[in-house]
Amino acid sequence: MVTAIVLIRATMGRTPDIAEALLQLPEVSEVYSVTGEYDLVAMVRVQQYDQMADAVPSKLARIDGIERTHSLMAFQCYSRRDLERMWGIGMESESA
Repeated sequence: MVTAIVLIRATMGRTPDIAEALLQLPEVSEVYSVTGEYDLVAMVRVQQYDQMADAVPSKLARIDGIERTHSLMAFQCYSRRDLERMWGIGMESESA
């Protein structure tokens, strides 16, 4: 799975509409409204790297009201679940 974090600047007053439109794309798994320079963050996931070239510029960036995007390609995923498993190595024998 290839993941991109896409930062989105929206036309003023259009953020909720754009978020809903983004969620209609099968490649978009989550959308967050955020503070700062950007208005929305979309998590885009595809099976192959080449599909990202179609998903972001051809579909996502063409949604009416999106003024600008900035894409960050993810190299590796770290999550609380993975960290708990990593730090718990060897703990099973101590509790027995």
